[in-house]
Amino acid sequence: MGPADIDRALDTIADGLVEAASGRPLALVGIRTGGVPLAERLARRVADRTGEAPPVGVLDITLYRDDVFGGLEQPVVGPTDIAFPIGERVLGLVDDVLYTGRTVRAALDELMDFGRPTRVLLAVLVDRGGRELPIQPDLVGATAVAEPGESVEVRLKETHGEDAVVVMGGGEEGAR
Repeated sequence: MGPADIDRALDTIADGLVEAASGRPLALVGIRTGGVPLAERLARRVADRTGEAPPVGVLDITLYRDDVFGGLEQPVVGPTDIAFPIGERVLGLVDDVLYTGRTVRAALDELMDFGRPTRVLLAVLVDRGGRELPIQPDLVGATAVAEPGESVEVRLKETHGEDAVVVMGGGEEGAR
């Protein structure tokens, strides 16, 4: 995916968020790190459609991961910043790539510590399949085909200086 594809995908997701909220209060929460700039971009697009930007929060799920002490050598915990009540809101949970579902499971666990939203919508830029848990996105920008051993990397202007989605090979073959 290039910049134009990412723009179209974000427009589609923003339209879906506005439609699903149906006039109810909407808030967006980006999963650190890749979901945060996407949530901020989506808030601007929602504002273009409704005249009002939803509040945006940041969720760091490190301590909620099921592999935090077994699979990570030195977990780096970033701040979670949700400066608004999530109760009685439609909440758009935003991430860059959905793969196994474990990150989303951890995010949902952490969100419940902040309250009970009216509804949670999972919005992802890329769904690469390969779920280990029964978690499905509500809003998807694109579907990527990646083989075992490959990874899907979302590069955004805010973090990488460019907008692109690439599939990285597990060996010497590099990006495709």
